[in-house]
Amino acid sequence: MRGGVTVMLAVALAAFAVAGAGAQPAVKPATPPPIVVPDKPAPPAITPPAPSVKPVVRPSADPLAVPGFWDPRRRPERPDLSRITVIRFLTETDYPPFNYAGPDGAPAGFNVDLARLICEEINVACTVQMRRFDTLISSLDTNQGDAVIASFAQTAEMRKQVDFSDPYYRTPARFVARRDFAFDDVRPEAMEGRTVAVVAGTAHEAYLKMLFTEATLKPFPNAEDARAALRKGEADLLFGDGIALAFWLNGTDSANCCEFRGGPYIESRYFGEGVGIAVKRGNNLMRQAFNWALFRLWEKGRFTDLWLRYFPVSPF
Repeated sequence: MRGGVTVMLAVALAAFAVAGAGAQPAVKPATPPPIVVPDKPAPPAITPPAPSVKPVVRPSADPLAVPGFWDPRRRPERPDLSRITVIRFLTETDYPPFNYAGPDGAPAGFNVDLARLICEEINVACTVQMRRFDTLISSLDTNQGDAVIASFAQTAEMRKQVDFSDPYYRTPARFVARRDFAFDDVRPEAMEGRTVAVVAGTAHEAYLKMLFTEATLKPFPNAEDARAALRKGEADLLFGDGIALAFWLNGTDSANCCEFRGGPYIESRYFGEGVGIAVKRGNNLMRQAFNWALFRLWEKGRFTDLWLRYFPVSPF
């Protein structure tokens, strides 16, 4: 989710590129314009919402778990797809593994591959072009694209500007510990005396302060410093964005030091309602087409195949 994950592990991208030998769409994306990688703003400080009685956590963590937001009993109605002749996707320049420029400069990443699968399912031509993150919504508003697939969180503020498809992934929070650290009970009441690294000013820090009052928090200015502290043994645990941590654990920077402990935390008031595809306000046909295509990809197992290709260590 945008704003909660820092760009990291460029060395891990080659592994994903090699792994991506599965079925690919026949339609190639348009050649993107010259790419300017923007400076990323620091995440804003988080004002904690009202506390929950208990942490919202799934009880188990399957290393091959895949997020699913689709209920087989609630199949989306197939819209009139004949009215869609082409889909122009917009995405961001530098947010691996979700969207980034490949070795040839063309758009690549999980979101890009998902966009192409959607076009295959709808059976229309598509293009995928990259823009700076801060220009994506204005590009959509000025009809330079039909949809934005760039890990936008579905927030109340964003819904004032765009409409969203159904969510296709969520960013849970997770605890990580060194492999040699014998501690598996990450319940709030069992955390007395445990030091937890966390990025300062984030929803993850606010969540710990509200619900894990027995833990000793060790805030860091960024995720890289927090991960380094865990590797060096300066903290017992690290609490942060599950997507980013899964990518780190699967890459070379972690040096296989660490692993997830406990299950994913999915409290939506802290960690969001999920990520969807953004379309212009009122573009119900495109939004419904995405909902139908996403459900079909999940039903056929193609979404699962794509997810596991990018996240062999699952954040869920």
